[in-house]
Amino acid sequence: MFSVQDYFINALLLCKSLYGSRMSNNKIYKIFLQIEWNEMLANRCFSGSVDDKRDGFIHLSTSIQLAETLSKHFHGQDSIVVAEVDAEKNSELLKYEFSRGGNKFPHLYGNLELSSIINYWTLSPDDKGAYDLSIIGTD
Repeated sequence: MFSVQDYFINALLLCKSLYGSRMSNNKIYKIFLQIEWNEMLANRCFSGSVDDKRDGFIHLSTSIQLAETLSKHFHGQDSIVVAEVDAEKNSELLKYEFSRGGNKFPHLYGNLELSSIINYWTLSPDDKGAYDLSIIGTD
C-alpha cells in the first residue's frame, strides 16, 4: 500500500519527466540600457526603468520573446545588457500576464536583486541596429 507521501513523490517524478526539459528551458531575461545596468551594479538592485515604474512592474521576456522585445523597444541603442534572471528566486514576485500579441510575459512586482542575475551579456547593435543573440544561446 502506498502512502500519501509516496503518491506525492511519484507525482513530482512524473511531472519532472513530462515537463522537466521544458521547465529548465524557461529562461527569463531583463534588458537594461547601459546606464540602468550601472545603476543595478551600484545599488545591487534595480527598481525599474521609466517604463517599468510607469507600469508598476519590471518588464521581463522569455527566451522566445527576447528578439522581438529587443527589436521593438531597444533597436539601435548604443549598448545594452541582457541579463538572465533566476525565476525561482523571484517566484513570489513574478507573474506571467497577457501582453503584446496575446502572449504571457513575465512581470516582476518588486525590485530585481543583483543576486538574482544568473548571467549577463553586453551587446552592441550591428550597422542595421539589430543585436546578435547567438552568444546568449537562447533556446
